[in-house]
Amino acid sequence: MASSFCTRCYSWSLTPTIIPTPPPHRPFTSLSFPRHERLVVHSSLSYSTPISTTHHPLPQDFTPQQLLDSLRRQNDESSALRLFDWASKQPSFAPNPTIYEEVLAKLGKALCRAHQIRPALLLMEEMGNYGLKPDEKTFTTIMQGYIEEGEMKGALRIREQMVDYGCHCSNVTVNVLVNGFCKEGRVDEAFSFIEKMAKEGFSPDQYTFNTLVKGLCRVGHVKHALEVMDVMLQEGFDLDIYTYNSLVSGLCKLGEIEEAVDILDQMVSRDCSPNTVTYNTLISTLCKENRVEEATKLARVLTSKGIIPDVCTVNSLIQGLCLNSNHKVAMELFEEMKMKGCQPDGFTYSLLIDSYCSRGKLEEALSLLKDMESSSCPRNAVIYNTLIDGFCKNKRIEDAEEIFDQMELQGISRNSVTYNTLIDGLCQSRRVEDASQLMDQMIMEGLKPDKFTYNSLLTYFCRSGDIKKAADIVQNMTSNGCEPDIVTYGTLIQGLCKAGRTEVASRLLRSLQMKGLVPTPHAYNPVIQALFKRKRTTEAMRLVREMMEKADPPDAITFKIVFRGLCNGGGPIGEAVDFAIEMMEKGHLPEFSSFSMLAEGLYALSMEDTLIKLVDIIMEKARVSDSEASMIRGFLKIRKFKDALATLGGILNSQRPRKSYRTRN
Repeated sequence: MASSFCTRCYSWSLTPTIIPTPPPHRPFTSLSFPRHERLVVHSSLSYSTPISTTHHPLPQDFTPQQLLDSLRRQNDESSALRLFDWASKQPSFAPNPTIYEEVLAKLGKALCRAHQIRPALLLMEEMGNYGLKPDEKTFTTIMQGYIEEGEMKGALRIREQMVDYGCHCSNVTVNVLVNGFCKEGRVDEAFSFIEKMAKEGFSPDQYTFNTLVKGLCRVGHVKHALEVMDVMLQEGFDLDIYTYNSLVSGLCKLGEIEEAVDILDQMVSRDCSPNTVTYNTLISTLCKENRVEEATKLARVLTSKGIIPDVCTVNSLIQGLCLNSNHKVAMELFEEMKMKGCQPDGFTYSLLIDSYCSRGKLEEALSLLKDMESSSCPRNAVIYNTLIDGFCKNKRIEDAEEIFDQMELQGISRNSVTYNTLIDGLCQSRRVEDASQLMDQMIMEGLKPDKFTYNSLLTYFCRSGDIKKAADIVQNMTSNGCEPDIVTYGTLIQGLCKAGRTEVASRLLRSLQMKGLVPTPHAYNPVIQALFKRKRTTEAMRLVREMMEKADPPDAITFKIVFRGLCNGGGPIGEAVDFAIEMMEKGHLPEFSSFSMLAEGLYALSMEDTLIKLVDIIMEKARVSDSEASMIRGFLKIRKFKDALATLGGILNSQRPRKSYRTRN
C-alpha cells in the first residue's frame, strides 16, 4: 500500500475544478455482437407469459408518459421487462431517454446478477435505433451492474465507451468506479483513479471518502483509513455513521478493541449517534475475545440510549454467555429481549437448547421447543438434532426416538445428521439391530450412510469383541463407496487389541501410512497400551516416539497410558519423569488427571524434590498467575502435597475450554 495517501487527499483539494470540453460527437459504437448471438440475447428479453392490457392497462395508442408511469408502478424487474417488451412491439412505441433510464435502472442490476449483462447492454444499444443517445446515467447503471457481478474489467470497458461517446463522468460515475475498485480490494488503484479524475475536474465528496475508508479497513489498512479520516475533517466534511462503522469494524477485525471503543467515544463526542451496526460489531468481537462481561455492559449502554438491541446482538451475547457456562444470565437476557420486543430467531433457541442439553436439563430444553411453537418461530432440523443428541447422551434413547418421530409429524425433513445421531445413540444403548434397521430406513429415504454411520456400528462391534462383524462393517463400507478414515481404522485397531490380537493391530497400524493416512493417538494408543500390559515396555515407548515423529502429537490418553505403564512396574519411574519433561518442553502439557498418576507414584517413592520440579515446570508452561503459583509453592514448602496438587488441578481444569455439546450439526 502506498504511503502517500494523505498527500493524495490534499492534492485533490488543490486541483481546480475544471470541466473538460467534451470531445466531438461520435455515433454510439455498437458492441458488435454476432448476429446469431444478438438474436439469442434479444430473445432472453422476452417472456413466455403473455402481456395483456388486463395486467398493464395501457391503450394501444399509449403515450411515452403513460408507458413511463406504468413502468414505475411495476414492483419487480421481470414485470417491467415484460411490459417494455410488449410496448416495444406496438405501433405507437416512441420511447424517450427517460423510459430507457427507467428500464435500465430496474433491470441493470437484476440482469447482471442473473449473469445476463449482454441483454442490458443491448437495451442500451437499441436506443440508437430510436435516435436516442445513452447519457451518463445510462452508462453508470451498466457499470454498477458489472460491479455488482464482480466484473470490474467490464465496468472499465463501459467507461471507455462512455469517454469515446463524449459523455462526461460525474461524481456519481467516479464514485461507482471507486467503489468497484475498493470492493475488489484494489484500494491503491482507487486512489490512482481518483488522482487521474481530479485532473479532469473531479472533487472527492463525502461518499468518496467513506468508500475509501471502508475499502482500506476491509484490506486491514486501518492506520491509513484513520489518516483519510483526518483529511476528511480538515477538508470540512463531517464524519457520519458510515465512516465510523467502517473504522470500528476494521479495528475489531484486527483485534484492536480498545481503539475501536475510542472511536465509539469519538462518535458520541461529535454528536454522531452509534447505531445497532456499531454495537453489534463491538459486542460480537468482545464475545469472540471471551470478554463477555464487557459485552454485556455495552449492551446495557445500548438499551439505556433507547436503542433496542437486535437479534444479532443478543445472539452474540447469549453465545458468549453459554460458552462461559453463564447459563442463568443467558436465560435472563433471553427473557429480557422478548419483553423489549426483540423476537428471538432459530439460532437463539438453538444456542439455549444446546446449553440446556449440555447440562442434562432436557425438560427445560423441551420447554424452549414449545416456546418456539407458541412464538411462531420456525423449527428446523438443527433444533431437533440437538435435542436427539442430548437425549441420547443422557441415556434417554426412547425419548430421542419420540423426537425423531415428531420431526415427520411436524413436516421437518430428517437429514443425515438426524439419522447418524440416533443410530449412534442406539449403538451406545446396545440396540444394534434397531440401529441397522434405522440405517436401512435412512437409505430408503434417499440418504447415503457416511463414515459416521458406519463408524457408530463398528464401534459397537469392536467394544463387544465381535471382530468378524466389525470386519464385515468395514467391508460393506468400502463396497458402498465410503472410504474408511483414520477413525474407522483406529476403532478397528482398538477392537483387535481388546480381543487380544495385538500383532494384527500392529500390522494394521503400520499399513496406515502406506494408505496415505496420518495415524492419530486414537490409532496408536490401543497398541501402546496392549504392549505395556504385556510388559513390552521398549516396544511401547518406541511406538510413542514414532507417533511424536510421524503422526499427530500424543493426547491425554497417551500420557495416562505411558505414566500408568511406567509407574506400575513397566519401567523405571525416572523414564516417566523424563517423558513428562520432554513432552512439556515440546509444548504438550498433560491433563491433570494424567499428571496426578505420575505425581502419586513420585510421592509414594518419596521423590518429593522431583515432584516439586515437575510442578514448577507445569505452572510455567500453563502460565499460572503469580498469586496462584505462590499458593501452590506454599503448600509444597510445608509438604502438603495433596493440597498443592488439588489446587493445581483446579487451575488446570478451569483453563480447559468448554467444548460445544452439539458436535455434528
